[in-house]
Amino acid sequence: MKRIYSLLTLLIVYSSCAQQTESEIKAEPPENIEYETELVVPDLNIAWGMAFLPDGSMLITEKSGELIHFKDGTKTTINGLPEIYVRGQGGFMDIKLHPDYKTNGWIYFSYASPDGEGEGGNTAIMRAKLNGTSLTNQQQLYKATPNTTKGQHFGSRIEFDNQSYLFFSIGERGQRDVNPQDITRDCGKIYRLNADGTIPSDNPFVNNLDAKTAIYSYGHRNPQGMTKHPETGAIWTHEHGPQGGDEINVIEKGKNYGWPVISYGINYSGTSFTDITEKEGMEQPLFYWVPSIAPSGMTFVNSDKYPNWKGNLLVGSLKFQYLERLILENNKVTKREKLFESIGRVRDVRQAPDGYIYLSVEGKGIFKIVPKN
Repeated sequence: MKRIYSLLTLLIVYSSCAQQTESEIKAEPPENIEYETELVVPDLNIAWGMAFLPDGSMLITEKSGELIHFKDGTKTTINGLPEIYVRGQGGFMDIKLHPDYKTNGWIYFSYASPDGEGEGGNTAIMRAKLNGTSLTNQQQLYKATPNTTKGQHFGSRIEFDNQSYLFFSIGERGQRDVNPQDITRDCGKIYRLNADGTIPSDNPFVNNLDAKTAIYSYGHRNPQGMTKHPETGAIWTHEHGPQGGDEINVIEKGKNYGWPVISYGINYSGTSFTDITEKEGMEQPLFYWVPSIAPSGMTFVNSDKYPNWKGNLLVGSLKFQYLERLILENNKVTKREKLFESIGRVRDVRQAPDGYIYLSVEGKGIFKIVPKN
């Protein structure tokens, strides 16, 4: 398969048991602009993640190490966070409520933690409860090792599937030739835990005495998007490639997604680090971008508030500073649209319980997508 690096070209690979197809789709502005954005939470720096509480208020993570409760136009800083290692791409990252939050009150979040041996930090997952303006009942569920002072590729999205298993991503921490293909090491993986942090008995590597048994899939670079398909319940992720080769993957148990053995990207210097884009035993992406858009955040649309977007996938672009709408048919991307061009670096995108879609834009705040007047 030929690699193409033109800045005007996008390649996609759709894999199924029957065939693979490849086509070129260029992202275009929408023909009809039906929606606009409304700034609802101003004056945020890098709001990495957001979660919506049952009373309609919002919890917002600032990468710098703050948890903000936004209610009725007022921001309140929440106390009781663990020590957070803020460096490069790492800091306080994603946040997610347990699917049965109304009953159990558990809040899950990811952060770069200095816990353990060695200088620096690595990605950790914690759960806690909100009591007034403080976090209580803190339980660290997972901490990747080893610590490192490298500032890149922490991951780190969180999602629950239909069985309330906890999925999360950890990037390969800038060590592509060491971590992603080695299941005895953390990093460059998608993980699955029970909601209490224990290892599910049917995780793919539980019988491998040397493996990190929380691993669910491997061969990943830096996944910063994760969402559950609203109909199938499958976990979808996207991850940053190097120069080119950002990918969307549907995560399957025990599968190897190929990084860095196969890739549609090249080094930032323009040189090649692999000569192959496919290999037996390694999964092809459902979709990939060349050039890279630097994706962050991802959500499916199934809200009645956006009837023409139902079934579409929304992805934030850090590099090109817009929201990308991917139109899907039978798990194949058929069209791309650039929404809200030049809005800024879109860090996260979520469909909230109220049915509206919210965007976190770096240096600005959180926007709500509303119909145009």
